[in-house]
Amino acid sequence: MNSLRSTLLAATAIVLSFSSAAVEYRLPAEGSNLVGENQYYVVPEGKLTLEQIASQFQLGLTNLLEANPGVDPFLPKPGSTLLIPHQLILPNAKREGVVINSAEMRLYYYPKGKNTVEVLPIGIGQIGKDTPENWVTTVQRKRANPTWTPTVNIRKSYAAKGITLPAVWPAGADNPMGLFALYVGNLYAVHGTNATFGIGLRVSSGCVRLRDEDIEHLYNSVPVGTRVEFINQPIKATEEPDGNRYLEVHEPLSRTQAEFDSLEPVALSFDKAMTRFV
Repeated sequence: MNSLRSTLLAATAIVLSFSSAAVEYRLPAEGSNLVGENQYYVVPEGKLTLEQIASQFQLGLTNLLEANPGVDPFLPKPGSTLLIPHQLILPNAKREGVVINSAEMRLYYYPKGKNTVEVLPIGIGQIGKDTPENWVTTVQRKRANPTWTPTVNIRKSYAAKGITLPAVWPAGADNPMGLFALYVGNLYAVHGTNATFGIGLRVSSGCVRLRDEDIEHLYNSVPVGTRVEFINQPIKATEEPDGNRYLEVHEPLSRTQAEFDSLEPVALSFDKAMTRFV
């Protein structure tokens, strides 16, 4: 009987390639969708935050929280062991350009002419300001040192908190867009941030956020005209050529504030193909 393994089994010394920013995987052989290996990490003495550990291993905060239920989301206990989830099932999407899977808060970049995929953690839109899904577009332009033009609704929401935003926020280190931006479609961007927290969380007004070094890497690597696909796949599955079956599950995104605030997990929805697989 084929084995069904969930998120995900191997926990060995890591054998991935770390560039200055992204984690780079060699694409699997034909018929395979599984890449990478998991790793264990022992939290050292001192006040090392979970965000610092996530950044060290090119993960978002939610990636670590999902892989390590019960871990302190701020200061994990020194001496405790964390699972570093670097074994992945590639999303069910065209392996071309950029694929953004909101459910797992990861961005996949398939460089043209290379047999590799680069994976970066992202922050996505808040409830009611959702990052797009089921949408294919392109990188229309890129900009270093972008300005930020908050929408009328964003300015109103800040004003309700007693904060007056300028019509245009000038470029600079304190700009919420960060230092680099890739503009996709007419309303959205993949950009940096002026914050030190929030990657792997629902924090934006719909755009996709990355850490400074990650967006700089994409800015220098992704050409204008590159295909960009937005998806929402909390469940990924693969049957490998050796007959083993793997399932990678992420908590589905909350659709309402009540769901987001609830202590109950959001229910998973299985389509017919996934039901047959399981």
